[in-house]
Amino acid sequence: MTELAVGTAAPDFSLPSNGGGTVSLADFTGKPLVIYFYPKDSTPACTTEAIDFTSLSESFAKAGAAIVGVSPDSVKSHDKFAAKHNLSVILAADEEHQMLEAYGVWKEKSMYGKTYMGVERTTVLIDAAGKIAQIWPKVKVAGHAEAVLQAVRSL
Repeated sequence: MTELAVGTAAPDFSLPSNGGGTVSLADFTGKPLVIYFYPKDSTPACTTEAIDFTSLSESFAKAGAAIVGVSPDSVKSHDKFAAKHNLSVILAADEEHQMLEAYGVWKEKSMYGKTYMGVERTTVLIDAAGKIAQIWPKVKVAGHAEAVLQAVRSL
């Protein structure tokens, strides 16, 4: 598993996304990209986070940045999630965990005394040159999208 570091090149990826598309790092060459990794569609914190990023999506676009949410859920799940909550952000499906592992967010977690593998809620800001500009590990959702927007504006 990889640990990302600020200033290093962002790991390449290409994943299926909601709406029947495909999203890859190359799609965003020359502009900042916010990737937020989240555990599961339609869970309370994940829903709040997706709605927060969607509500600020115009501000991110004005700052020149794109937003992609990534989870191990299927495209079908992403499509339902996006439709139910009117989400405008791209949701990428990493069912094989390759990108999640490349970005170091597929980790051992524990709940109620049981350990399991899952996504550690993390956001990564990639600059226009494709380098990691900032990493937010173990994200607390409240106010997070606004903090990321501020970081984008300061690039």
